[in-house]
Amino acid sequence: MIVEKTVSRAKKWLAVLPLALLTSGCDWVVMSPSGDIAVQQRDLVLISTGLMLLIIVPVICLTLFFAFRYRQSNKAAKYEPNWDHSVGLELLIWGIPLLIIIALGALTWTSTHLLDPYRPLGRIKPDSPTLANNVPVGNLVDKQQAGNGPNGAGKPLEVQVVALDWKWLFIYPEYGIATVNELAAPVDRPIRFQMTSSSVMNAFYIPALAGMIYTMPGMQTTLNAVINKPGNYEGFSSNYSGAGFSGMRFRFHGVSDAGFDAWINQVKQRGGGLNRASYLQLEKPSEKVPVRYYNAVEPNMFKLVVEQCVQPGKVCMSQMMHGGKGGGDSHAGMAMPGVNGGKGPQDSSERVKGALMKDANEKGSGNHWTAPADIKQDGANSAPGSQSNRNHTMLTPSTMPGTRPVANG
Repeated sequence: MIVEKTVSRAKKWLAVLPLALLTSGCDWVVMSPSGDIAVQQRDLVLISTGLMLLIIVPVICLTLFFAFRYRQSNKAAKYEPNWDHSVGLELLIWGIPLLIIIALGALTWTSTHLLDPYRPLGRIKPDSPTLANNVPVGNLVDKQQAGNGPNGAGKPLEVQVVALDWKWLFIYPEYGIATVNELAAPVDRPIRFQMTSSSVMNAFYIPALAGMIYTMPGMQTTLNAVINKPGNYEGFSSNYSGAGFSGMRFRFHGVSDAGFDAWINQVKQRGGGLNRASYLQLEKPSEKVPVRYYNAVEPNMFKLVVEQCVQPGKVCMSQMMHGGKGGGDSHAGMAMPGVNGGKGPQDSSERVKGALMKDANEKGSGNHWTAPADIKQDGANSAPGSQSNRNHTMLTPSTMPGTRPVANG
């Protein structure tokens, strides 16, 4: 009997062993991050889970208890078919969930604002003094001094991120360099990512650093974060974007100040320059692209990518909104050009108004769109702006036998 029980237990453990081996290979970086923003997000997940378990665990336990306590075979359980109300139980059942919902709502509201990716960092790490409480964006940046200070506060490192098919381009405007599929930043220095995409939507995600932020073509998104521990971390796109999506990964290096300076020098000594021509070549879809360095970057390259005008001769979106190239050519952008040889409103001159733009007393009267077909002509005039052009009646003989021809507008 003892041997049979031992064998049965061994079989159960053997059945669980494959699951244990699978879970042992899981990466728990989200629960053990290395950046302060990711740490606060981890804490938010744990606190929210704990609050919800305050309801889930008792409900499960009580369900099992009542199922066992009032089973059919238990004759000792008290039977009260007419009992239906208890003030104490009502307060317990409704009061505790209400308090938990209030706590979750308050936690969600405050965390949504404090962990806003667009919000400059208020602290560098948990054990450093807070720089300011609810300080406006501009004021917080002004309080941070260039270089790392005793509180870990420093001038944010600007990194411009472009999601390409299927690789990542990182531009360091302060240093005039760019890299492909490799990113580095000093430990305890704020990082401000400005992100966009070349063609389709992607999601920039470094689990050890912060939550994922979407990148979209023609738009710019922002993420403020900081890395607190040196290391070699994984980054990738967490939004499916096509055939090469699975290989759209990069390495993020958290290094010391000296290590970051050495990395910058390494990039400057290798690779060529990134200009419009080389960017257009890089932009072409490719998979599993190795690390690439650019020791010089054409000015405003990121802005050109955001405004989708890297290709020479293509009008930028900001120029479209202002009416054309540099505002000089009013017909080059989205402004409405003149028609029928006339001038448009953008030229500050009057153009003949169409019927839809006329007041009721200006429109006059004209033949109906469905005027009888025996009208021999519609009275149209080829002269631009002619009043007779308001009559759009067109004679079309009906093909239905036995019916009177009608005019179709």
